[in-house]
Amino acid sequence: MTHNSRSIDSKTQITSEATLGDDLLRGADEIAKYIFGDVKHRRKVYYLTGEATKGLPHFKIGSLICARKSTILNWIAGQEARE
Repeated sequence: MTHNSRSIDSKTQITSEATLGDDLLRGADEIAKYIFGDVKHRRKVYYLTGEATKGLPHFKIGSLICARKSTILNWIAGQEARE
C-alpha cells in the first residue's frame, strides 16, 4: 500500500494551523481576559504593549494587537525568574 505524501503533508499543515489558532489571542479584550481574567482590564493591555518599559510581547495585524498564549507564559516565567 502506498501513501500519497502530499495528503500527509496537508494533514500536518492543517494540524499546525489549528494549533496556531488555539495559541493566538486577537485583540486587547482577549489578551486581558487571558492574563487578568476579565476584559475590563483592556487598558492595562494597551499600556503594557505601548508605554511600559518591560512591555508585553505582542505583534499587530493591522491595528489589532495580537499575542500568543505560549509567548505570554514564557514572558511571565522570565519575569518570575528575575525576582
